[in-house]
Amino acid sequence: MNIIDIINKTKRSVPLSSDEISWLVTNYTNGNIPDYQMSAWLMAVCLNGLTEDETFALTAALRDSGEIMHLSLPLTADKHSTGGVGDKTSLIIGPVCASCGVPVAKMSGRGLGHTGGTIDKLESIKGFRTNISISEFQDILRKTGFSIVSQSGELCPADKKIYALRNATGTVDSIPLICASIMSKKLAMNTNIIVLDVKYGSGAFMKTKEDAEKLASLMEKIGTAAGKKCRAIVTDMDSPLGCNIGNSLEISEAVDVLKGKVRGYLYDVCIELSANILELAGKGSFDECRAMAEKAIADGSALRVLRETIRLQGGDENICDDTSLLPQAKFSYTVRAVERMKIISIDSEEIGMTSLMLGAGRISKDDPIDMSAGIVMHCKAGDILGADDPIMTLYSTVCSNFSDAAVRALNAVKTSGQARKSYT
Repeated sequence: MNIIDIINKTKRSVPLSSDEISWLVTNYTNGNIPDYQMSAWLMAVCLNGLTEDETFALTAALRDSGEIMHLSLPLTADKHSTGGVGDKTSLIIGPVCASCGVPVAKMSGRGLGHTGGTIDKLESIKGFRTNISISEFQDILRKTGFSIVSQSGELCPADKKIYALRNATGTVDSIPLICASIMSKKLAMNTNIIVLDVKYGSGAFMKTKEDAEKLASLMEKIGTAAGKKCRAIVTDMDSPLGCNIGNSLEISEAVDVLKGKVRGYLYDVCIELSANILELAGKGSFDECRAMAEKAIADGSALRVLRETIRLQGGDENICDDTSLLPQAKFSYTVRAVERMKIISIDSEEIGMTSLMLGAGRISKDDPIDMSAGIVMHCKAGDILGADDPIMTLYSTVCSNFSDAAVRALNAVKTSGQARKSYT
């Protein structure tokens, strides 16, 4: 085998064998194949795709490049989202399912670009530790049923190296590559149940529902073939998920959901995904599991799980009572309507990029994050606003001049007629 033959085969849409894919992944990870040749292969995949068998083989090769987790609990679940703007669902679903008797074990990453990382959000809680040992991770799972930790360097090292290259070469948005990357890590976590939240729309990798459904179907097949109870749910990311975008702001909103103070699309998505996990765990019919998830929020048991998990991971659990203990921005600007208008749509990606301008995200992996920065939306698509009604508020500690961010935020909101918007 040699890399030139493999590149040429994929360039000509000739399927690779599982041995060829394994050889490719192993030799790139070990440094025997240079970045420029691996980039050529990735671009060939981006242009021509892979067969299902090739995607299965790539997933297995990435999974087997590092450790496989062996959790000592008899039943565990994992939930994964393909990313988006304002997506804090893991912080809600984990406590809900745990309080219903299904432990949720999750390794997560940091944000890059306009999509926030769950680890960054959790680290906005004073003292919260995400870099804990596997034994401590398991101990917390046994005590509370819920824990999120940062990704281990020993878990799927090949995927880590390849993803960095994809990010630098414009080859991220390929269904087979996305599928293999996600599922290799899910299978390496080795939970019994995997529920996947596959998003589509302006703020998602998959811009169309059709592509999201293709990705969802492929990931389900891989999970099922690996012996897991696996289900993929397709959800909308044309608008931000919830009202708050930004690290501490999203923690605050997640707490409010678990307190029963927030309903709407975010709540509905979390209940649906929780119900799917509970159903796969054998807790009852889907309707019974939905009612169980709703009760976990209504009676406060899910919030108690979050509180205890925060405490055990070294964080200030008092944020569950008082979210003002989270990082607070020094500066804020409110974008307002200057006359009556109807909100037609909100571009999630542009809102995400605006939050990035405010300091809520990072362009490169070493960039610092302003944990207080972000956006609170005061309206959603379909709302009718009057003159001087707030559209959104921008928050930051590192940015005191909101002019550019406000303009970008305004352009993300499509309204009826020629109504003007302003910021104050």
